[in-house]
Amino acid sequence: MELSRHNIISKIHQSDEYFIVNLLSGNADILTTEEVQRVYDNKVSSDQALISKGYVVDPAAENKLFRSRYLDFIDSRDTDEMQLFYVPTYSCNFGCSYCYQNGYDTISGFGGNVATADAFFQYITSAFKGRRKYVTLFGGEPLLPDKNSKEFLKYFLSRCQALNLDVAIVTNGYHLNEYLSILSLFNIREIQVTLDGPREVHNARRPLKSGEGTFDRIAEGIDSALTAGIPVNLRVVLDRENINSLNKMAQFAIDKRWTDSQVFKTQLGRNYELHYCQTHQSRLYSRIELYRDLYDLIKKHPELLQFHKPAYSVSKFLFENGELPDPLFDSCPGCKTEWAFDYTGKIYSCTATVGKSGEELGTFYPEVKLNHEKVGQWNMRDIFSIHECTSCNLRLACGGGCASVAFNTCNKLDAPDCRPVKELLELGIALYRDIV
Repeated sequence: MELSRHNIISKIHQSDEYFIVNLLSGNADILTTEEVQRVYDNKVSSDQALISKGYVVDPAAENKLFRSRYLDFIDSRDTDEMQLFYVPTYSCNFGCSYCYQNGYDTISGFGGNVATADAFFQYITSAFKGRRKYVTLFGGEPLLPDKNSKEFLKYFLSRCQALNLDVAIVTNGYHLNEYLSILSLFNIREIQVTLDGPREVHNARRPLKSGEGTFDRIAEGIDSALTAGIPVNLRVVLDRENINSLNKMAQFAIDKRWTDSQVFKTQLGRNYELHYCQTHQSRLYSRIELYRDLYDLIKKHPELLQFHKPAYSVSKFLFENGELPDPLFDSCPGCKTEWAFDYTGKIYSCTATVGKSGEELGTFYPEVKLNHEKVGQWNMRDIFSIHECTSCNLRLACGGGCASVAFNTCNKLDAPDCRPVKELLELGIALYRDIV
């Protein structure tokens, strides 16, 4: 018997205690200094408590369990619901200070072409026949105010309705109010809208291209959508420039009673260099830097947790559900449960690549062509295809990270986008065990 290769052991932040987490066996425990020293000294080969929880294992039996859990993962993923993004335009009325699409060599203008949309629906009906799926409108900005955009949206949503497809929309929210009369007629799964802080902070980061502020119009649209019962997913993109205003954004949402709504949720995004150099590199966080500062901010302003509870790897899931999530053999949905399509007729792997020249995987209009070799590379990427993941004890919590980031960093898909799992758990367990 020996220690499991999948044990994650570290000291809880600002504590004398340690944690042990094992995603393969599905167990997590708090250890004293004395207990963890016994583990480090490898004096636990006959410890029945540790054996029963899969922290100490027979290697052959653990390998068999690992293979079984991997096959379960693949079976589950093959029947998971697919998210299919459609970009009707790359045009946008905003002049955001951190837009990652700024450097894209894409066709400008409106692409609400009915023939292209029809080809999209024909393609996904055939290519993903029998799979559960829904469509997300993406951009650019899909809710622009002109007549053509509104007429196209009506047509697009009616086609989705006829095919029993739910629809989500990613929008900057500036014209959301004037679209609600249309959206209310259809089954909208959610509207994702971004507010980057209170009025002054948001307006400095996400103004109109004319420089005019956008906060008030977006907030009015969120109010109206929630009143109409349309789910809203409010996103805040964080970096060093706006992190210290997050508590004010949270208080604004609380005061508006958005957080009381059953159809309101939040997400925190990290502003990072996806493809092209940003003007203000110094404001960007690494993943762990962001979550350290977020931890300190929550400690000072606990009301933030009423607005959003960060995942801190698997910490939030563990404390909310009383158990660990299933092991993660692959964290990249590209070409598996996520695809992206645009109005030019091109097919991409995901939202991180859609519209980027050279990263298209084929076309669905005017003819169907797919680069099966490229698609295969996306399909096969998981912790088995990434050499660096082979011996990593964090891999079942990390899943290899984002393939697009890995490609941009290493010029190959089969490279890791490592997540600071251990450090995130140190913070997350410290945070959530104090409040649960």
